[in-house]
Amino acid sequence: MNNLNFRRHRRLRSTAGMRAMVRETQLQVTDFIYPIFVIEGENVKNEIPSMPGIYQHSMDNLGEELDEAVSLGIPSVIFFGVVTGKDAVGSGAYHDHGIIQQAIRFAKKRHPELIVVADTCLCEYTDHGHCGVIEGERVLNDPSLDLLVKTAVSQANAGADIIAPSNMMDGFVVAIREGLDEAGFEEIPIMSYAVKYASAYYGPFRDAADSTPQFGDRKAYQMDPANRMEALREAESDIAEGADFLIVKPALSYLDILRDVKNNTLLPMVAYNVSGEYAMAKAAALNGWVDEQRIVLETLTSMKRAGADLIMTYHAKDAARWLEETK
Repeated sequence: MNNLNFRRHRRLRSTAGMRAMVRETQLQVTDFIYPIFVIEGENVKNEIPSMPGIYQHSMDNLGEELDEAVSLGIPSVIFFGVVTGKDAVGSGAYHDHGIIQQAIRFAKKRHPELIVVADTCLCEYTDHGHCGVIEGERVLNDPSLDLLVKTAVSQANAGADIIAPSNMMDGFVVAIREGLDEAGFEEIPIMSYAVKYASAYYGPFRDAADSTPQFGDRKAYQMDPANRMEALREAESDIAEGADFLIVKPALSYLDILRDVKNNTLLPMVAYNVSGEYAMAKAAALNGWVDEQRIVLETLTSMKRAGADLIMTYHAKDAARWLEETK
């Protein structure tokens, strides 16, 4: 054997300490943005059947959820609203006393240091379930922008630290940027859902937020999962329009896209580990088919390795505990 010439890569894998010393990608609790569903009503804590461990919280129960997230070191949350009074233009999205606006004010008063991200869309508030103004069965782009600007400004007025528009209307970043600036919110950054695919992985979210389209689908404004170069065009547009962060959604089946976009921008990248990805891991773990801790941390690490600076994930609380245990 002495005449063989080969490299001994295993030298750097020999012990836990050695592996930690040369680890290239570090997953940390400060990477996480935790999504929270806020619902109208009182004394409500509804577990979402397709998302075990994730709940819809009424305002009077929201404090406990926020306290737990903060105690675990999670630095940021994003709110999604669940409402009953819906209309054709989603007016609940931009009402000064809408459920998200209430949640933002409450969170910033209770935990001023918490970074509160506001999802800026209309689908949770429209009676047709689409992300904009409709005419017949067509979603109108430009009239929708006006309502999205109103929504963003109302969220900023409530105290949101970051506006995260998720609607995929053309020009939504520049419209919101101009609207925020005109309202005196030049310092509020935009975390754009720049690359958002028309994905089957959103199913559990639509149950959680009651936002399933009442007709058709969202393929006319969300991206075709088969497309790669389109992602770069979308990201390039949002950068030019003034985005401060870029989101790739979903994450797990689009790690190649995440890396492509990361290689073409200097902006912070966000991976959205979506509801379907969460539900699959939870279901497999509950059936005893996988080790939940290992598979979740491996999955989240893959997103960091692919280029994510931040990860929006329903696993945030569990992952925070596991990371603390492994220190």
